[in-house]
Amino acid sequence: MGNGAKAKESLAVTVATYNIHDAIGCDGRFNPTRIAQVLGELNASVLALQEVGSHHSGVDMLAFLRDATGFEAVAGPTVLRATGEYGNAVLSRYPVREVTRIDLKVPRREERGALDVLLDCDGSPLRVLATHLGLRPAERREQVQRLLRALEAEKRVTTVLMGDLNEWFLWGRPLRWLHVHFKRTPSPPTFPARFPIFALDRIWVEPRRLLRRLMVHASPQARIASDHLPVLAQVELR
Repeated sequence: MGNGAKAKESLAVTVATYNIHDAIGCDGRFNPTRIAQVLGELNASVLALQEVGSHHSGVDMLAFLRDATGFEAVAGPTVLRATGEYGNAVLSRYPVREVTRIDLKVPRREERGALDVLLDCDGSPLRVLATHLGLRPAERREQVQRLLRALEAEKRVTTVLMGDLNEWFLWGRPLRWLHVHFKRTPSPPTFPARFPIFALDRIWVEPRRLLRRLMVHASPQARIASDHLPVLAQVELR
């Protein structure tokens, strides 16, 4: 390039979303080690986790997975149970620069939320929104509208929205709104883990052209560690 300038190389970052089901597998067993092993198989640099809590055995799942991965952990609890906090989390190999917790509560429904995290990926910013939406259609419509308002209100950087959206109505308004904002994205089935039928776990990237690949991780371990399969995506950062 002119004047001795060098072209900045792009950075490929692998992100993943995984509903760990409180570390209770399809066999009904509480087994944190299996979840940690699946995370190791993913080899992702940024992880959005759902249904992360403290077990009555005394195991703090977020602390356990933070120590297993060596990543920085961001907690996004939505419910306080007798055993401790429970909800969303983000694990990141990259430094966390900012954290905002978005309230997605809907009256008379289980409390929900989203983590809005800004990461420094070797000098390139990456915004990650990690969430777990409600079970009823009206609830999800309200929650997606709040997420879209948060997305549109902030300065534009490369952004990933991922999590368990609990949206099985392919023609429903929440998915249509998200497709309009992010452009349509592949959505392989992730639930139930042994014989997946529903695409409940999703990843969107903005700008869409920076999404390089997206796939479900369906190893033998992943098929039993939780009732959901994890989803991975490779995002190119300029």
